[in-house]
Amino acid sequence: QVQLVESGGGLVQPGGSLRLSCTASGNMPTSYVMGWHRQAPGKTRELVAYIRSGGRTKYADSVAGRFFISRDRGENTMYLQMNNLKSEDTAVYYCNGGGMYNATGTYIGGGYWGQGTQVIVSS
Repeated sequence: QVQLVESGGGLVQPGGSLRLSCTASGNMPTSYVMGWHRQAPGKTRELVAYIRSGGRTKYADSVAGRFFISRDRGENTMYLQMNNLKSEDTAVYYCNGGGMYNATGTYIGGGYWGQGTQVIVSS
């Protein structure tokens, strides 16, 4: 059984930075696409970014140029470096491993989920 554990969330001021981590256990295949999704209060969960096993990445327009996704396959860990944070980035951030994405980068479904880590951007 694959398990994903996120960490690194917290309270940060606008313009600040945070780095989220997601560590997978339970022999998750390294071929899996890994992604970060987020859910703000009162809104549906949305894709933030994903990274394929070969390193190709895809970002939501709202975070492109500010957020950077990476993965360490040896450690089975994925990261999300978030810079120049804005109040609208406030959400619970979830890690997904093994989900399916179509050719345009839209999340189709599936995969394993972590429990989420809260990010609050506020002065």
